[in-house]
Amino acid sequence: MKTNPTDALGAREAADYLGVKLQSLYAYASRGMLKSLPGTRGRARRYARADLEALRARSAGPAASALRFGEPVLETRITRMTAHGPEYRGYEAVELARAGTPFTSVAELLWTGALPERAPSWPADDSRFPARELAALVPRGSPPLTGLAVALPALGAADAARFDTNAEAVLARARRLIPRLAAACALALEPRRLGPALAAGDPVRALALALGAPTTKRALELLNCTLVLLADHELNASAFAGRVAASTGADLYACLGAAVAAVSGPLHGGASEQVEMLAREAASAAGAAGAVRDRMRRGERIPGFGHTLYPAGDPRVPPLLEAALRLAPRAPRVKTLAAILAAMSAAGRPEPNVDVALACVCAALDLPHGQGPAIFAIGRSAGWVAQILEQYEAGFVLRPRARWVGPAGMLPA
Repeated sequence: MKTNPTDALGAREAADYLGVKLQSLYAYASRGMLKSLPGTRGRARRYARADLEALRARSAGPAASALRFGEPVLETRITRMTAHGPEYRGYEAVELARAGTPFTSVAELLWTGALPERAPSWPADDSRFPARELAALVPRGSPPLTGLAVALPALGAADAARFDTNAEAVLARARRLIPRLAAACALALEPRRLGPALAAGDPVRALALALGAPTTKRALELLNCTLVLLADHELNASAFAGRVAASTGADLYACLGAAVAAVSGPLHGGASEQVEMLAREAASAAGAAGAVRDRMRRGERIPGFGHTLYPAGDPRVPPLLEAALRLAPRAPRVKTLAAILAAMSAAGRPEPNVDVALACVCAALDLPHGQGPAIFAIGRSAGWVAQILEQYEAGFVLRPRARWVGPAGMLPA
């Protein structure tokens, strides 16, 4: 592809663009670090802006790509990423989940830094929840996050003190709000479940009632384990979206709304749905290997496998798969997903990530397809609140700069 002359700079312009001397520019070209282009009609050689931009990014080091995956951009005391999975304030998430630590206790740990000795009791509060009005706004069968996206601004509008960002006020609000958000997941499924879910108080039971999941001891243990392992994952896209909103002084409802919008994307919280679609292609355990093989033959990405932070495998997966298999070892959907895991392993493909595990959880709970994002969002809401509180305390606006890489502007005559 030919370079547009307007996207190519002369030697002096190129050196200024890189912030180096002419001699350095020529040295880059002679070493093959930069490609020079012949000038038109005998003019001196020129340099493509795209090549200059790439060289400048490499020379600038990690700071130049700080907003791309893999580089931290903020300081935090909430979650540390390790080879053993996320650590919440020094506690390994996997160990908390295996010990059966209540989700509410993990949320308090993320928010305050202290793990309660007993499970905290959050208030059951269905006052001022406009259930009928919200149900009328959410068409039946909508994506599961629609209920949260609709409920958050409505609940915020009804809270006259919502702009109080004092930590204690935010925490009191979060303890009331998260169970209500869990109940709001019923809006897109069956609004009649709202009442019992709102009365539950405990977010795990509220979510089970809203989704129509079993409320047996084992089912609630599986759901609690899932929420604990999803509670935070450092500076992921949705957490960052919430922090950007918090940095402007936006209220808790608005910040959580920003996070919900980000998590709805198929590359974030919606990835478990794509795993379910693969399982539907397989139709049964017997068809799993064929479905995987067909995807590979077409060169398509197979969702739910591989994770940049966990090249040796996502540590959150084993406890979730084990719990799902304990609850429903003979469930056809669970057996199909297990066969997909086996087929991927036999093909030498990357290890599964938490999206496959979440699809298995939904299958074990016999939930309608597509409910993984709702579970993901309710679990991650604990981390979002922690990230929002940390950003309120930081007290600065998150305003990254953009580096101009377009064509040079017209110079005045």
